[in-house]
Amino acid sequence: MTASRFADLEVLERMPGKQLHPTPLLFIHGAYAGAWCWDEHFLPYFAGLGYACHALSLSGHGGSRGRSHLDSLCINDYIDDVAEVVAQLPLPPVLIGHSMGGFVVQKYLEQHPAAAAVLMCSVPPQGLMASAFGLMFQKPGMLRDLNSLMGGGRVSVETLREALFAQPLAAEDLLRYLHLSQPESHRAIWDMTLFNLPHPSRLKDTRLLVLGAELDHLIPPSLVEMTARTYSVESEIFPGMGHGLMLERDWQIVAGRIHGWLAEGDL
Repeated sequence: MTASRFADLEVLERMPGKQLHPTPLLFIHGAYAGAWCWDEHFLPYFAGLGYACHALSLSGHGGSRGRSHLDSLCINDYIDDVAEVVAQLPLPPVLIGHSMGGFVVQKYLEQHPAAAAVLMCSVPPQGLMASAFGLMFQKPGMLRDLNSLMGGGRVSVETLREALFAQPLAAEDLLRYLHLSQPESHRAIWDMTLFNLPHPSRLKDTRLLVLGAELDHLIPPSLVEMTARTYSVESEIFPGMGHGLMLERDWQIVAGRIHGWLAEGDL
């Protein structure tokens, strides 16, 4: 893995020993995270299959610019980050976005082309309101702790486990992920709730794969299915898995499905 700088954005890269596919992959993380979440498994996996792999830390996240003024950043800033990185790639990439990253991908596609896009446990085009109400009634403690993390507080190991994982995870890995988690922009959260929702009619024939997890408390299968219906595609729900699909024990099942879908499109 190499960490490169696209100006002052952190982009983690893994290059294949032999590039078998000309179209690069660009991975976009969700809230409270950074590019690191993709480098645990997905970047080496896809590089091993011959793809040039890039994972962006959005402004205010990881090693990218803007950590000191995170709360002033909005979804449009995150879209600009993606456009800035894409402009320096040799071809329009396949965009793979998780949770908030999937929302950013939807907004990006309103004005920019992509080879294809994968939405993993993505915030739906209808926004976060349904998810927030679901947590309020079913998991109020989790909602409270996530709000605390958004404001710079800390969450417990058990909250992180319940929010992200349905499968067993080594204690040392869970502690490491907790250490790497970070606050999120209140402004970006409000954009995803009310103020900057996607306009699905503006997406121009981008091939989409919509994935979810059976035991996801944050973006439950019903919201994943709503996203798929909005874009006139079928959703695929992975049984027995939680929100953090790329970090779950069975991550390779998810990665393998994405690889198969890319192959179906000759990507």
